[in-house]
Amino acid sequence: MGNHTLQILIQQLEKSGQLRRISVETDPVLEISEITLRAYAARGPALLFEKVLGSELPVLTNLFGTPERLELIFGKSVQEITDLIAGFLSAEIPTSFRQGIQLLPKLKRLQNLIPKKGTNPACQEIVSHTPSLEALPVLKTWPSDAGRFVTLPQVITQDPETGDRNVGMYRLQVFDNTTTGMHWHPHKDGARHFRKYRERGQRMPVAVALGGDPLLTYLATAPLPEEISEWMFAGLLRGSRIPIAPCVTNELYVPASADIVLEGYIDPDEPFREEGPFGDHTGFYSPPEPFPVFHITCMTRKKNAVYPATVVGPPPMEDATFGKMTERIFLPIIQKLIPGIIDIDLPVHGCFHNFVLVAIDKQYPGQARKTALALWGLGQMMFSKFILVFDKDVNIHNYGEVAWRLGTHVDPVRDTFTINSAPTDLLDHTSPLACLGGKMGIDATRKWASEGFTRPWPGEAEMSQEMIDRVTKRWKAYGLDF
Repeated sequence: MGNHTLQILIQQLEKSGQLRRISVETDPVLEISEITLRAYAARGPALLFEKVLGSELPVLTNLFGTPERLELIFGKSVQEITDLIAGFLSAEIPTSFRQGIQLLPKLKRLQNLIPKKGTNPACQEIVSHTPSLEALPVLKTWPSDAGRFVTLPQVITQDPETGDRNVGMYRLQVFDNTTTGMHWHPHKDGARHFRKYRERGQRMPVAVALGGDPLLTYLATAPLPEEISEWMFAGLLRGSRIPIAPCVTNELYVPASADIVLEGYIDPDEPFREEGPFGDHTGFYSPPEPFPVFHITCMTRKKNAVYPATVVGPPPMEDATFGKMTERIFLPIIQKLIPGIIDIDLPVHGCFHNFVLVAIDKQYPGQARKTALALWGLGQMMFSKFILVFDKDVNIHNYGEVAWRLGTHVDPVRDTFTINSAPTDLLDHTSPLACLGGKMGIDATRKWASEGFTRPWPGEAEMSQEMIDRVTKRWKAYGLDF
């Protein structure tokens, strides 16, 4: 079964007091959602609902509800992960035998990037060629949702030209026992693969994995470059190759550790079907819109399968933990691509794509604007609505300091700039057109004469270090530690 499964994680969480079993029968329509919302708000444990109305499978929620649990899932602290990625990105060509020997551990990590193919996986202990989604305890999370939605899917697709694999997280609205909506946005890799199949007039194979190694669930949300697959990245972080296995009814591969797998297809000639509304992570219902239909032809699962689910809505919610982890572990990649960036903060209440706070080591005039423009050109950062750029000595994680610097560093006319008709997130209901709207950049750095600032920039009121040391030494003797 492997060392990284929901079953093993549940045992670990239970031993450490981070999981609560709920043995009374619970309704997957709204009731589990409301209980989960309360548990998250209280920074409570993961919840295992053992008796779910209408299904024999238990439901696991709030698994990713705290940074501590996410670090347990990764098996590393956030700093260890960022150090690992930064070290991997700093590869150098060896110029001596000694340097070559020092490079061997990094070459071993490269081997871990290749998923390990196998057969007879745990995810296929039970195989049904007459699948029914009624067997799954799919949740309805908000009163005006159009129905029940699968909220933690790993949707696996493959480029028909290159064979490149993608794993994305696109919600699935249950239409009936064998069909769901496929809510992928036009900018996503899954949608890009679909367009290629449609141009070819070919049926598109799709697989959806649920559960298994929770690291893989997280990585389905990660903004990885197209050329780096989620399973390769997982192998780097795990320090071992990710076991995968061929599907029963199509040519795709799935994680061998998955609890449940839905195999099927999307017919490019089939008319899209209206999907939604759905209470989304913006805190608003996304409106009904047409999306492709996913047909399920086979369902496989473990004998002791657990159904994972999450609840999204007005921030902060459980996905906030995902967002903050992404902010931290992808910082070294952003720094590699855009020199001069010291730190980044994606405020939770900004839904992670509405605001981006950036600290830079300012070296030349106009660098703040250049940084904002570069970020908008970087993968999913294109969805960012407001980018605010500060000097490197600003603690951008302290929102009080951020507000102070904005008020004392920015002239609204000189230091703000906007872009029209740029890509926006499909869920942004404020843009004039779907997926197309405006951006604003704000230069909150100190202004230089070379940037046209003719007045002297004032010095900040700061106590001398000599007096700080003197008072610390003198008053500590009197028990005054403040």
